[in-house]
Amino acid sequence: MSSHVPQQRLTTASIRQMKGQSKIACLTAYTTPTAKLIDPHCDLIVVGDSVGMVLYGMKNTVAVTLEMMSAHGCAVMRGVRNSCVIVDLPFGTYQESKEQAFRNALRLLQETGCDGIKLEGGEEMSETIAFLVARGIPVFGHVGLMPQMVNVAGSFRSLGHTESEADKIRRDAVSVAEAGAFAIVIEGTVEIVARQITGSIDIPTIGIGASPACDGQILVSDDMLGLFSDFTPKFVKKFADISPLISSAVEEYVSEVKAGLFPTKEHTFHPRRN
Repeated sequence: MSSHVPQQRLTTASIRQMKGQSKIACLTAYTTPTAKLIDPHCDLIVVGDSVGMVLYGMKNTVAVTLEMMSAHGCAVMRGVRNSCVIVDLPFGTYQESKEQAFRNALRLLQETGCDGIKLEGGEEMSETIAFLVARGIPVFGHVGLMPQMVNVAGSFRSLGHTESEADKIRRDAVSVAEAGAFAIVIEGTVEIVARQITGSIDIPTIGIGASPACDGQILVSDDMLGLFSDFTPKFVKKFADISPLISSAVEEYVSEVKAGLFPTKEHTFHPRRN
């Protein structure tokens, strides 16, 4: 007799141990079907606050709520068997104090069953990161371009072109690593800076619009599948273009409905006869 042993999901400790050993493949997910499709292939899945732009049509991530992140985190967890799953803390749910950050991070972990949380910020968030980690909450850091700061920055643009910008990003990354984060996203940062950071800290760096020298890469799933067409960042490669397929399928369906060709007998329920 054989017994089935469930596959154990990757943990934040597993991800950290991949530093210098294996490239880390990451994607975002917001729904159960997407999570089921990408889970067998990914090391890390992030339930990003990018959900606000991708699924809700928001102009940025600032209006995303904790309730939204919890709901989408639960949906993703229902579809995951392999990957480590991290849920974003949305804007305004952790910046006020480290105690606020702990309460909201704990809520996401308890409600979703995810493996940890992600928050944006460098030196200014190091005390909060240390506070969370010391209390059992794994933290995924995020430096460089920080979408939640768009109202201060004024726009989304690549960073690190000047020495002052580069120095700030380097200091931020070191602060996040020293505070105890298990990994860190480097977003929208020139290659040389991302490469320097990757070589100088002992936790994995995950690039998005940064350097191939990073320990891993992350993309928004809808971007790389061609499902989100409002705009496409320069660093995104479309590995598929599904939008035309969806449009074509909808067009064919509507055409058949208008012509009275759908549903056919095999697509219609009929009373059973004994």
